Amino acid sequence: MNPDRPLRSLVTGGTAGIGLAIAHALTEDGGHVALLGRDPARAQRALETWAPADRERVMVLTGDVADDAVRSESLAAASTAFDGLDVLVNNAGATVRGRPEDCSIADYTQVLEVNLTAALAMSQLAYPSLKESGRGRVINIASLTSFFGSGFSLPYSVSKGGIVQLTKSLALAWAADGILVNAIAPGWIDTELTAGTRQHVPTLDQAVVERTPLSRWGTPTEIGSVAAFLAGPGASFINGTVITVDGGYSAAI
Repeated sequence: MNPDRPLRSLVTGGTAGIGLAIAHALTEDGGHVALLGRDPARAQRALETWAPADRERVMVLTGDVADDAVRSESLAAASTAFDGLDVLVNNAGATVRGRPEDCSIADYTQVLEVNLTAALAMSQLAYPSLKESGRGRVINIASLTSFFGSGFSLPYSVSKGGIVQLTKSLALAWAADGILVNAIAPGWIDTELTAGTRQHVPTLDQAVVERTPLSRWGTPTEIGSVAAFLAGPGASFINGTVITVDGGYSAAI
């Protein structure tokens, strides 16, 4: 274990939104990060958000995290390039909307594969490197739907509820190996994805602002800062915890 060595991280779904903000936060102190995303063009745009001098510390990987081969190849590529891995962030996500009685088993299975099964599979693949690191971290991205139901996105809610139990179970199993496992549950965050949702649901913006005690939406950077904290030495006694970052939304009734 070398506490002075910059962090070596891999972020799934890391080429946009919350994932990209987390990746930036993990490189602020000279860390190296690999971004895994499905779209090569978006991956290239993500790389260009770093200053040219910093891009040598950023690796972009493309592929579907639901694919076994992509998972194993991505972990191997990042571990080889960085000579190990300290942090895995399971951020990639998918959803389908609609009433539960209309949800196909195929759609349900696909959402769980991306959001939950891939998080376990990536964690399993990263385990040897994280153990070898001596300061391994797994950071899973949960959701407010980890705690609240959602009548129009049942597969997503089920998967995010599972993320909480995955986090706690891995935390218990891997603590003796020096690996800490925690999750972040973002509230309503201002991203390209939620901007589109607000266009389709005109009442959403006002509803979120009125219920949130801070009277605003969160930013991806505010999630990134929490991820960087969990990855760092200040979180050395935090394990099996879900940190809700929602401006107080879930505290309201």
